[in-house]
Amino acid sequence: MKKLLVWLLVLLLCSTALAEPLPQWPHTFAGKVVHSYDSDTLKYTVERFSYEKVRCYVTKLWMAEPGRQIRKATGVWEESLAMPADMAQQVEGSVLAVNGSGYVSPTFPEIPDNYPGSSPDYFYTPLGSLTITDGEVFRNLVGVPFYGLTLQADGLHLHVGEDNEAILQNAPTQTWSFYEGCPMIVDHESILDETWSFAKAHAIRTIIAKMDDNNYILLTVTSEERYGLSLIQCVDILQSYFAPVWAYDLDGGPSSALMCRKDPADKWTMVFGGKRQDADIMAFTE
Repeated sequence: MKKLLVWLLVLLLCSTALAEPLPQWPHTFAGKVVHSYDSDTLKYTVERFSYEKVRCYVTKLWMAEPGRQIRKATGVWEESLAMPADMAQQVEGSVLAVNGSGYVSPTFPEIPDNYPGSSPDYFYTPLGSLTITDGEVFRNLVGVPFYGLTLQADGLHLHVGEDNEAILQNAPTQTWSFYEGCPMIVDHESILDETWSFAKAHAIRTIIAKMDDNNYILLTVTSEERYGLSLIQCVDILQSYFAPVWAYDLDGGPSSALMCRKDPADKWTMVFGGKRQDADIMAFTE
């Protein structure tokens, strides 16, 4: 009987540790909470702060089962983009969402040099040599390495120039991708190319960073008060105050969107952006 009680106590302590939400920032750099949500399976706080006179938001997110609770919604493959709020509405039980992949369109026709074919072949599709939505492979450019995020059974994984076939062996269900230089932090260390013009430019940003198996950070940089931050500055924020395992720059600029709601049945509150059509979103659900 005593052994049984000991094992029950151990299991209780383990489950409590797994459910522990992300610690607060140091008092010297705490943001103002403007939105929050708290349930047994998902918790978030959206906090507003200023950095170098630029208004930003950091969303601290905890999920009990990230592999199940992170979802994706998209426009129509090769036909159209979609408004972020409309895509978020497609994800049942979602209470938080951000814009996702960069994309190719007549307005933004550039594709990497190692992609086969020409730009029109990729119109109204996300960037990335591998595209998977809800387990279905829409694109697999053989021999073109993948830079981006996959969702696997245990949550999000960052890939920096990895072989698609090796990635597929882990049965990813979703992908998100942008430029090849968008992986920012790997194993707590910055890998950002600070000579890259895109990294140096001041811009609106949407960045996701992994803290541990259950905790993630979303950093949203706006154009309010002053226009944007560089990726170099964003790395400094993340490393100084969070020290994430990895960080990845999702699409930004006019494509940025940060949406939340207090109940899956409520209307979406657009915290920032969301005024432009995107290729896909990343949503977080109960």
